[in-house]
Amino acid sequence: MSFQDKTIVCADCGQDFVFTAGEQEYYAQKGFTNEPKRCADCRRSRKAQQGGGGSSYSGGGYSSGGGGGYDRAPRQMFAAVCSNCGKETQVPFQPRGDKPVYCSDCFAERRQSSSGYSSGGGYGDNRY
Repeated sequence: MSFQDKTIVCADCGQDFVFTAGEQEYYAQKGFTNEPKRCADCRRSRKAQQGGGGSSYSGGGYSSGGGGGYDRAPRQMFAAVCSNCGKETQVPFQPRGDKPVYCSDCFAERRQSSSGYSSGGGYGDNRY
């Protein structure tokens, strides 16, 4: 299945945010069927409000079964401009300027075109 970036309106603040192709792929791999309803900033503040003071119903902070990654802080995203197409994008790392940064579409395109010699996903399978 091919994923493409989607723009979603945050249910809390009304701002547009991008549900990237990579995030969609992650959701699909984890079996999540719902798209996010809140932008990263609103998710972060909502989590801080709910978990900040130790609520009475959470017995020691353990969730009832995985919780879908809610025990982890939301990934901080950084604004960048794609080195290939020039589109503004969000990346999960602070661009330093010494290496190219790609939007999810160009990244996927480059990964597909460079994996012709490897049969296993392009993640360095024969490193070990």
